[in-house]
Formats: sequence, C-alpha cells, structure tokens
Amino acid sequence: MIGQNTSHAVMARRIEARDSLDDFPTPPWATRALIEFGPDALSKEASVREPCAGRGHMVRALGEYFGPENVEAADVHDYGAGFAVRDYLAGPPPAPVDWTITNPPFRLAESIAHRALASSRCGVALLVRTAFLEGVRRFETLFTPRPPTEVMQFVERVPMLRGRLDPKGSTATSYCWLVWLRSGERWQPWHIPPRLVWIPPCRKRLEMESDYAPASP
Repeated sequence: MIGQNTSHAVMARRIEARDSLDDFPTPPWATRALIEFGPDALSKEASVREPCAGRGHMVRALGEYFGPENVEAADVHDYGAGFAVRDYLAGPPPAPVDWTITNPPFRLAESIAHRALASSRCGVALLVRTAFLEGVRRFETLFTPRPPTEVMQFVERVPMLRGRLDPKGSTATSYCWLVWLRSGERWQPWHIPPRLVWIPPCRKRLEMESDYAPASP
C-alpha cells in the first residue's frame, strides 16, 4: 500500500463557489472498488459515459475493466487530458449509453443524476459524499421518485483533495457510491428501499503506484 499520512485527518471541504469547477480528483482505487463490489449488472461489454472526467483518473480505472474504447469521457473544462469539452447539463439529453459513472460536482450532483437516469440503459453510479443522502429537496425530487438500488458505503476514507491526487492525503469526509439499476424499461420502484452495501477495506489491495502518475490523453 502506498504510504498514508497518519496525522489527524482534515476535512476535505467541498463547499465551493457557484462558478467553481469543484475539482476533486477521484483516487482510482475507489473506482475499482465499485467494479469489484458493485452489482453484477456491470458487464464488461457495457458502454460507459464519464461526463465529469477531469484529468481522467476515473476514466483510466473504468477503461481497465470496460476497455478504453467503451468509455466516453468529457468535462465542462479542458484539463489537458484530451477529452471533449462539453457541458453535460446543457442542451438536449445526450445519446443513451449503458452506464453513466462519475464523481459529480456536489452542487450539481442532483441535476447530473436526473440527466444520467434519463440517458442510461442499464444503470447509473455516482460517487458522492455520504451527506448527499441528506436534504429534504433531494428526498422529495430524487430519492422518493427514483431511489437508488444500492448505497455502497466506504468503510475507509477516500481522500479527495482539491486539484490533485496525493497518496499521503487524508480526509474526514465520508463517501459512498449510489447505484441505480434499470430492470427492463423501469428503474427501481419508489416503494422498494435501497440496499445498503459496505465496501470493505480494499485500498491496500486496489491502489497502484501508477495511479499517481500524470494522466495522459
């Protein structure tokens, strides 16, 4: 396992200005955890969209499983990773894909969830702060009509730092994957509660030295 900072964890505050890019790269091991502990419906033959690709750390991890040719990546900002520059929430809904998998900006996560649910044939997976489960408005407009199928809670901290990956980084912020699964033409009915899944300690096994190399196009 890559060395970690054992000092007192600090809160990775994701309270951003309204025009902020909310640039908190995803450690690739956290994406690999979704693949390993997520639903069997994550077929290797699936097409995947990552609409908030940033520098491509999640894209590379998804490409390991689905194949780089099956992962469509874009971001509203050009981070120099070679992805399309596109505002996911602007214009008409995008063409359907099998899965939408992303770590969305916190303030836009609900809007991104709605758009992903409208354009994904098999499922949606969002990496969010566990605090995203709170909120009356989200409960009424997202979780009641479209409850996630699974809430996959990390038991380890997932250190996300503004603008960079750091193998020694730490955080007091809790994260989880929210997964919506489609059955035929329907998402999970509102009256079926989500299934809670704990993601066991896995960073030591899933983390790689190469994860912290600069992302390339």
